[in-house]
Amino acid sequence: MATLECNITLKENYKSTTNPVRPYVNFPPSIWGDRLLSLTVDHSELHTYAIAMEQPKEELKSLIINPNMDSNEKLRLINYVYRLGLRYLFEEEIECQLDKLFTELKMEDYDEADLYTISINFQVFRQHGYKLSCDVFNKFKDSSSGKFKEYITTDVRGMLSLYEATQMCIREESILDEAMAFTEAQLMGVVDTLEGNLLQQVKHALKSPSHRGVQMVETRLYFSNYKEECSRYDLLLKLANAHFNYLQLLHKEELSTFIKWVKDMNFQKITPYARDRTPELYLWAVGIFLEPHYSQARITISKMAQLVLVLDDIYDAYGTIEELRLLTDAINRWEISAMEQLPEYIKPLYKIILNELTEVEKQIPKEGRENRVKASKQAFQELARAYHQEAEWRYSKYVPSYQEYMKNGLITSSYNVFSTYSLMNMGEINSEEALGWYETHPNILEATKLLGRLYNDVTTFQFEGERAQEVESVHTYMKTFGLTENVAVKELKKMIENAWKDINNECLKPTEVSMALLAPVLNLARITDMVYRYNDRFTFPEETTVEYVTLLVITSVPMY
Repeated sequence: MATLECNITLKENYKSTTNPVRPYVNFPPSIWGDRLLSLTVDHSELHTYAIAMEQPKEELKSLIINPNMDSNEKLRLINYVYRLGLRYLFEEEIECQLDKLFTELKMEDYDEADLYTISINFQVFRQHGYKLSCDVFNKFKDSSSGKFKEYITTDVRGMLSLYEATQMCIREESILDEAMAFTEAQLMGVVDTLEGNLLQQVKHALKSPSHRGVQMVETRLYFSNYKEECSRYDLLLKLANAHFNYLQLLHKEELSTFIKWVKDMNFQKITPYARDRTPELYLWAVGIFLEPHYSQARITISKMAQLVLVLDDIYDAYGTIEELRLLTDAINRWEISAMEQLPEYIKPLYKIILNELTEVEKQIPKEGRENRVKASKQAFQELARAYHQEAEWRYSKYVPSYQEYMKNGLITSSYNVFSTYSLMNMGEINSEEALGWYETHPNILEATKLLGRLYNDVTTFQFEGERAQEVESVHTYMKTFGLTENVAVKELKKMIENAWKDINNECLKPTEVSMALLAPVLNLARITDMVYRYNDRFTFPEETTVEYVTLLVITSVPMY
């Protein structure tokens, strides 16, 4: 999580004998106040929703495997299931059906199909790891001019589906790059002429394409915006309704637990310099893990996010260089005796870090625990050293090269910590083999770290201004390659798009590891996109963040 600061003032710490002058950032306060302190959950309601899911779930399972259903209709149904966040309930059935459909597929099957049908089919296959060729869209281009045919501009629903499909492109798929730019321009041109659900669908897709959106948020908005399309399957709406309300109660309970922990740890008192973003941190956890059985994982990730946030802010916006050297040494030593060397105000934080990570480690199965604990501890220590390196650069007024900055910056994205603790909390899926895969620095993780670092810097560098002393990717890229600011930003945005293409590619069959292990990393990229696509919605929560937290934990869906 990045730091986007404004109103920087100098504040003297009068408690210190040396009275250091430190940069102190007046972060905007939490926008929630006490609104979320009284969250409660009626467990009888949880039971009611769980029972309400049983019958439609079984009926939908039978429908998915129905051998008599038209293939295009079946792919539309699978798309509805995916977009409504229900895929994990039918993984085996969907996999079996897609295997069969993809094996039997012939390119000529699409000769007579319309843009909407082809786009939906493309989305479904790519979402589930099947590399349907982008050549299926060639028929919509004029062979002489090389441009998209004019008639498709009148098919708004088809263009919307094509725009969503292009988000799953990989490198060297130029037709999808062209289609993304073309459909985005066309949709922006007609959006003001639309009305009803189609208007809402297009507006949201332009704001946040579904593939790059936070799954639970996309599920809730899809339920509202596409209810008419899904209405042909009454049992699908019944299941989606009960499922969302069940998850919402679960999330409400988890958020309440996390809020209580933050309050019990007394963070507002011991780290008053840090951002107060409790619901927003929990949103990251929900973004990484959708399924209900990852309830404990979401709470753990939220706690880790709180610790990362405070470390980020003390290194980036409050601590003196002498204090940060001591803190880094203590974290590297990772023992309670190291607390004695720390300034008084840092000691409670250091104790929380050691205690909480020890508690998390106790939850890991005994088999393979030692290696997992070692990996998680190393990720945290590595993060502290990288934060410290940036602080030293700023202190010495040294602007590193782009390559030097990014080597360190991929670590300060903090995604190694999130990925490690995600793996640690995945129960039986988390095997020694999975840890071995993680330690090879897989392409999907490296691309996600790059995405996080660049998104973060591109949306915050103008606001960090003088305090950052050009230690971020925009200015280091300008310095290294002799470019103007506008050109540098444009180049970095291209890298962001290429990172997305690499992430997409790593999710196509055959994958290095199961999709269950890839999903948290993909979801980390998605939450990054939601937070940093336009500006820093984390440091400066605004309408979108408020809307999403409200949708997920406050506003229920009336029983269907």
